[in-house]
Amino acid sequence: MVIKERAVELVEALLSRERQESPWMAQLPELAVLDVEEHALGWLVFWQSVEYIRSRDTEKMLVGHGPYLVDRQDGSIHHIPVTTFVGEGWEELYLQQVRGVRPPDPLITDVLALVHSDGTMAAIRHLRKQAPLLGPQQAKAYVTAVRDGNEPPEELVRLTQRPEMCPPLPISTLAGPAR
Repeated sequence: MVIKERAVELVEALLSRERQESPWMAQLPELAVLDVEEHALGWLVFWQSVEYIRSRDTEKMLVGHGPYLVDRQDGSIHHIPVTTFVGEGWEELYLQQVRGVRPPDPLITDVLALVHSDGTMAAIRHLRKQAPLLGPQQAKAYVTAVRDGNEPPEELVRLTQRPEMCPPLPISTLAGPAR
């Protein structure tokens, strides 16, 4: 379990290391931790130029970078792009991309209810209407898995989801897990 002070230490060490190793980061002014917020997943660490932190002069402020999340479980550090952070659902994106948690399929509940009320064929027809990318055999396999109390295979679940028109920028892992 990572505590707040350790999260700050980890981010400060990362900022220092990046400044030394990355030509792009070396061009930035000196950086430091501005604020830390506790979150269910860990610690959101906001960083900024030291000049801005000291003066609060907005002309010295860096914009558009987004916070780092220090994972509460293992101390790994992840960058959340600002456009992803200000939108909804960054937590779910983190769980999917970093921890590998599969999001719940919203069709499972409807399919299971239809199997019990109207039968397997009604559930297959409903599923095909909701997820036209599924072929007849794929829809049958999906419904059969749900009917039997199992999760449908990942490749079928992917076919039930509509692609996002403007997907969020991915969360990138910068360091970790911490030792």
